[in-house]
Amino acid sequence: MRKLYLVSIIHMSADIGSLASALDETARSEFGQEAWQKHKEVISSFWDHIGRLFEAMEVRGFKVYQDGMVADEVEELRIINEGISQGSKNYEILGKLIERGAILMKTEDLALVKQEYAHIAKIARSKTPAEKETWTLRYKLAQKKLLRQRDDFIVQQIKDTLGEGETGILFIGAQHKILPKLPKDIEVVTVKGQI
Repeated sequence: MRKLYLVSIIHMSADIGSLASALDETARSEFGQEAWQKHKEVISSFWDHIGRLFEAMEVRGFKVYQDGMVADEVEELRIINEGISQGSKNYEILGKLIERGAILMKTEDLALVKQEYAHIAKIARSKTPAEKETWTLRYKLAQKKLLRQRDDFIVQQIKDTLGEGETGILFIGAQHKILPKLPKDIEVVTVKGQI
């Protein structure tokens, strides 16, 4: 039997990379400074809880799969360290897991992740409400198929790399539909953060 801890992630601004400031600005204008700040505090608390849960486990040899990870450990360690320096708690947890002997795995197809990022970048960098609405509509039209393709790739990566008797951790956005596609010989343990 294989085991997979599943963490439905909530992204922080620091996880978005170069789009963080544009998305922060958009969120502040749409929700207000106080509501956006409260939202960020709730997300931070969620990640603190997840971090404590994994600190209590022996994770040496666990295989770690991360939403958006498009390369193997060497290149991704650079990206993780960059995310940590920008304040990403998700990447901070990844870094600690790797320090304790977990193995970071390639999780996603670069071409598919680039397509999604391009859509989000166009929305975030829109100069007018009409332009933003146009790009949002185009993204919504492409999103379902793109997400399904990403999910299929992620599931295949897990199937191919998580061996018999091994344990993995999957950090994945809540919009993904991974569970129904996983093989029946993988025991899934859903990890819940406190919100």
